[in-house]
Amino acid sequence: MIDGGVLSAENDKRAKDLERDYNALGEKLARRGVSIDDVTAKVAAYGVAVPSWGVGTGGTRFARFPGAGEPRHIFDKLDDCAVIQQLTRATPTVSLHIPWDKVDDLSELRQRGAALGLGFDAMNSNTFQDQPGQEHSYKYGSLSNTDAATRQQAIDHNIECIEIGKALGSKALTVWIGDGSNFPGQSHFTKQFERYLEAMKSIYAALPDDWRIFSEHKIFEPAFYSTVVQDWGTNYLIARELGPKAFCLVDLGHHAPNVNIEMIVARLIQFGKLGGFHFNDSKYGDDDLDTGSIDPFRLFLVFNELVDAEGAPGFNPAHMLDQSHNVTDPIESLMRSAIEVRRAYAQALLVDRAALAGYQEENDAMMASETLKDAFRTDVGPILAMARKRAGGAVDPIAAYRASGYRQKVAGERPAVTGAGGGIV
Repeated sequence: MIDGGVLSAENDKRAKDLERDYNALGEKLARRGVSIDDVTAKVAAYGVAVPSWGVGTGGTRFARFPGAGEPRHIFDKLDDCAVIQQLTRATPTVSLHIPWDKVDDLSELRQRGAALGLGFDAMNSNTFQDQPGQEHSYKYGSLSNTDAATRQQAIDHNIECIEIGKALGSKALTVWIGDGSNFPGQSHFTKQFERYLEAMKSIYAALPDDWRIFSEHKIFEPAFYSTVVQDWGTNYLIARELGPKAFCLVDLGHHAPNVNIEMIVARLIQFGKLGGFHFNDSKYGDDDLDTGSIDPFRLFLVFNELVDAEGAPGFNPAHMLDQSHNVTDPIESLMRSAIEVRRAYAQALLVDRAALAGYQEENDAMMASETLKDAFRTDVGPILAMARKRAGGAVDPIAAYRASGYRQKVAGERPAVTGAGGGIV
């Protein structure tokens, strides 16, 4: 992890300016009747999970260009995740992907996480790839495959993920499948969905009482004509069919362009089926870009709905990053993304909800919009930095990370990865 002396030196450079900026923002917010320390405390308590696969270099369908110091296994990944948490104080948990992160000794893995100050978030199964030694192929689907043996193999894998998660202290399973079809007539839509539901019910039956299962929808890819779980409506039907431990997971990149994602979030909240998020950003499709790098206002609007629902009975969405980093240092991108998620949360906390409700009742579209924009335009950077500093993190995480030389250090310890295979990590 990062040497404490480096972190202190970097923070000392910025401490006086931060204090001035924080006090100035505090005075501005006080005129609105908002306590900056109250907002900072709420931001400091907010965490988002890091995906284990996110600390590796991603790729496109055409090529992958490995970076220096690529993690070799889950223990290297945990080291990188610990650096992100050390500097941002916003990522206390890691979400694992099986079989990519499978180990022989789960107690060793759990102990390593605890030693690094990390917990384990939702488990992620993988039935969208064929693994070495796998008996049945998922080329034509997994949980919805026409072959019963292939479906059972996919079911067994998900149950195995639950068992691994139980040993690590996880409390949720995320299921995303690439099942669908590429040509009209290739699959019977109804029968395919029936097979999927039947398989998911078998997985659901294996959930411990205190676990949740998240189904994830995606409009397309890798199936380009039809997708089994293609939108939030189908996802809601799945969660309703499975039972009270089943919820919908919303990936910000899994929608058609211009879809009103914040409205989907509101609908799922209203009917008690919002399970959580995979945060990223997109320009064209499921680009898996850094969170907030393209449309930070949409991220804010999503959090506006989340803050509006805070305190409602049973409202407890899981938050995780899900990104692919092709041209940046993955640690830097994940730190920036965690900061941007917190930024959107802080901005949403500043919305004058009483005023907004009044304008909505009066059909005053201009002032309702301005109420949201006032919060969004507020520079909450000093709040984010102070929350990190008070928790022992970095005022400027990327600057501290670069000053530490961590990437150069691990590049000297981890063998260089060669080759340029295609496909996202």
